[in-house]
Amino acid sequence: MQLDEPGGRTERFLSVGRGPWGHVSQTEWNDWRWQLRNRVTTLTQLEQLLALTKEERLGVQLAGHHLALAITPYFFNLIDVNNPACPIRRQVVPRIEETQPAAWEMADSLAEDDHSPVPGLVHRYPDRVLFLVTDRCAAYCRYCTRSRVVSGVGEQHLETDFTAAFNYIREHSEIRDVLLSGGDPLLFSDERLEHILSNLRAIPHVEFLRIGSRIPIFLPQRITPELCAMLKKYHPLWLSIHTNHPKEATAEVREACGRLADAGIPLGNQAVLLRGVNDDSAVMKELNHKLLMMRVRPYYIYQCDLVKGTHHLRTSVRKGLEIMEALRGHTTGYAVPQYVIDAPGGGGKVPVGPQYILAHDRQRIIIRNYEGKVFEYPEVLDEQPVPGTVRGEAAVRAPYSNHAICS
Repeated sequence: MQLDEPGGRTERFLSVGRGPWGHVSQTEWNDWRWQLRNRVTTLTQLEQLLALTKEERLGVQLAGHHLALAITPYFFNLIDVNNPACPIRRQVVPRIEETQPAAWEMADSLAEDDHSPVPGLVHRYPDRVLFLVTDRCAAYCRYCTRSRVVSGVGEQHLETDFTAAFNYIREHSEIRDVLLSGGDPLLFSDERLEHILSNLRAIPHVEFLRIGSRIPIFLPQRITPELCAMLKKYHPLWLSIHTNHPKEATAEVREACGRLADAGIPLGNQAVLLRGVNDDSAVMKELNHKLLMMRVRPYYIYQCDLVKGTHHLRTSVRKGLEIMEALRGHTTGYAVPQYVIDAPGGGGKVPVGPQYILAHDRQRIIIRNYEGKVFEYPEVLDEQPVPGTVRGEAAVRAPYSNHAICS
């Protein structure tokens, strides 16, 4: 790897070299289709590129029975081949622990199948749906929440019924938000993706569209000017990217996100808290700062879902709370995402965070700040009349606290 450009803040974004693929032309290297055709997908390929640990070798041998192995050449070059604990390596190289699930882990931990009215569509929240348009990704995260259906070797096969899905959305006027996910929708050709977007945009009550994608991280070459020009036609359209470690925020990723942002597409990041990857407040802060410099808003930090074979990557919730405590007040609010647990069994995203409310009654609320200092704020009852209005003789004024707010 080399510096993107000398001096200034851009030195924080490194450009990824071709490494073992040095014989390949720059034109081929920058072709996203070449990257897909030349992914690392077998034990033989992987062993030619790095010395595997026993746990990794066994994991790769069994990957075809759980979640396939696939790493783009671009993303592979972020791996420290001499360090088995490399945070990039831990995310994409299989390990034997994946075949040894903990007792509380599940294939479908979010109960998406139970909330699927038609194949490929999940309707869990009142006004929005999750549209699973593909089961393939550019590379496969070893903690994938949909490992049961993604990559073609899981316990199930994704068989999306596009006609039924479009009809369901069309017939349910409460649906105002559609999230395309999978798999990764940006693996589709521009034409195929546009077919889906145009069909959804033609439904009057669908107000805005979202795409969830790890392509800008695994395969930034896919974010072409042509793709961005096509997406721009379907505003309001939002894109959630997924990156977990500051090392992933390269010069190529910054440029890809810049093309999307210049097309008017708001960008947010959804990170997953992972043991040995980003379970450190300094690492998470650096990641969030780099995201903001790429015009990406840190949106969520997910507690790792209870998916089969992910226990070796899961941290405690306590660790997540410590990280949030180290972020709030210690950096700009834009760099503080929301920490959530996607409740097992289909309960949806539940925000969790450090406790800042110490006491709360009808007269006041006692709060603490990021420094541990305690403050008092006067409470007002909701039934208190608005000044200048009359509610009749039965109206009761809320007690008023004369306590000043601490400063």
